[in-house]
Amino acid sequence: MFITTTTINIPKVLEEILLDLRSIGALPILVGGCVRDSFLDIPSKDYDIEIFNIDSLETIEKSLKKFGRVKEVGKSFGVLALRIEDFDFDFTLARTEKKIDSGHTGFEVTTKANLSYEEASLRRDFTINSIGYDFSKKQFLDPHNGIEDLKNRTLRHIKDETFIEDPLRVYRAVQFASRFNLQLDEKTFGLCGQMVEKNDLVELPKERVFEEFKKLFLKSEKPSYGFELIKELGILKYFPELALLVGCEQDKEYHPEGDVWVHTLMTLDEMVKYKTDDDYRDLYLFYALLCHDLGKPLCTKEIEGRITSHKHESLGIEPTISFLSKITNEKRFIEKIIPLVKNHLAPFQLYKAESSIKAVKRLSLKCNIEDLSIVCLADCKGRTIPDKDKCDKAVSWLLEKAREMNISNEGLKPLVQGRDLIDLGMNPSKEFKDILEYALNLQIEENLNKEEILINIKKNLRK
Repeated sequence: MFITTTTINIPKVLEEILLDLRSIGALPILVGGCVRDSFLDIPSKDYDIEIFNIDSLETIEKSLKKFGRVKEVGKSFGVLALRIEDFDFDFTLARTEKKIDSGHTGFEVTTKANLSYEEASLRRDFTINSIGYDFSKKQFLDPHNGIEDLKNRTLRHIKDETFIEDPLRVYRAVQFASRFNLQLDEKTFGLCGQMVEKNDLVELPKERVFEEFKKLFLKSEKPSYGFELIKELGILKYFPELALLVGCEQDKEYHPEGDVWVHTLMTLDEMVKYKTDDDYRDLYLFYALLCHDLGKPLCTKEIEGRITSHKHESLGIEPTISFLSKITNEKRFIEKIIPLVKNHLAPFQLYKAESSIKAVKRLSLKCNIEDLSIVCLADCKGRTIPDKDKCDKAVSWLLEKAREMNISNEGLKPLVQGRDLIDLGMNPSKEFKDILEYALNLQIEENLNKEEILINIKKNLRK
C-alpha cells in the first residue's frame, strides 16, 4: 500500500535529539528505511539519521550522550548508535564511498560536512532508499524520484557504476522486491544478472547473505516471489541443492501443482500464516520447509507409471546440511532444522496408521512436535490438492496426543539416567548406552515407572 504523506512520524525522544543536534549547528536528515516505510504505512522502530554541516563525531557524541548510552559501532566510518526504549537510532556523518578493493569492506569512506544531500545519496543502492526527510524544514528530499518509484511499485538502482560495486545488492534487490511487491526495473535486473554471471556474489560473507534471506523470509507476505526472482536472476547456481528441485517431477495425485520447486515455494507462502512472533523459531521453520524435499531429486523414479520418492526424508539430510553450511556457521540453528526435514512425513504416517501413543512418544524424542506440526501443515497445504481438511485433522490428532502427555515441546524425558545406574553399583562403561536404551524401551512400551524399570535392570544384572 502506498500512501500520500507530507510528514513522517517521529518518536518524541528523537524529536528532542534532533532539536539538540540543530542547536549545535548540525543539519539532521532522516534517511533509509524509516522514510521509505512512511510511504508504505509501515511502523518503524529503527531510524537512520545522516548529519550534515558538522564533521566532528565527538561533538555529535557529546550531544547524544544527554539522552543515553552511545555505542561507537562503526565509529571509524562515522557512525554512532543509540538505543532508547524500543527504538534504535543510528547517526552517520554525511559521507561518500569509493570502491578500492574487493569484498564488502573494500570501500574508502570519506566524511564531508558540506556535502549536498543529492551527493550523499549517490552512495545508496535503490531510489526508494534514497529518500530523505529534512527535520528542520519538515519536507522530503527526493533527488532520484524514489517516491514515484514506490508509487509505481518499481525497484530501480541509482547509478550503474556504484551499484555494481557491492554484490550484496543483488540479494537486497530480491528481498526488497519480495517484501514490498516491487518489480525490478529492466536495467536493474540486467545489472543484477551481470553480477551473478560474473560470480561476484562468491565474495560475500555468509552472515551477510543470511541476513538478506532472513529479511526475505520474515518480512515478506509471499516469500515465493523472492525465490522466483532468485531463480530468474540465476542465483540458484550458487545453491545446487535448490537448483535440483526445478524440474523434479512429483506424483500428480499428491502434487497436482507441479514440480518440487513449485511445491516448495507454496509451502513457504503457507508458513507465513503460521508465524509464531518468535523470529528465531520462525526462521528455522522457514528453512525446514525450504529444505524439506531436498532429498527428492536423489531418489525420484517412475515405477509402473507413478512417480515415487521413497526415503526422500532421510536422503534430504545431506543436501540440507550442504545448503545451510553455505549461508551459516551456526550449528545449533542447523541442528534445529535437520530433524524437521527427516521427520516431516511422520505426522501423516502416524495418523494414517492410527498409531499408539508409544509411537508419539518415540517421535517426541526425535524432534519438537509443535515445530514439526507447523512444518507438516505448511507442507500439506502448500499444494493444490482438493482435500486439504486432512492436513488439519492429522496435525490436530498428533498435537492432542502429545499435549496430553506434555511432550509436544520438550519431548519425553527418560526416567532412568546414567547416575541411576551408578547408584545401583555399576561402573560407567560402553554398556551404559544399551542399558539406558533398554530402560527407555520399558518406559515407552510397558509404561513402567522408574522404580519398576530399575527392578527389571537389577534382575538382568543378576542373570
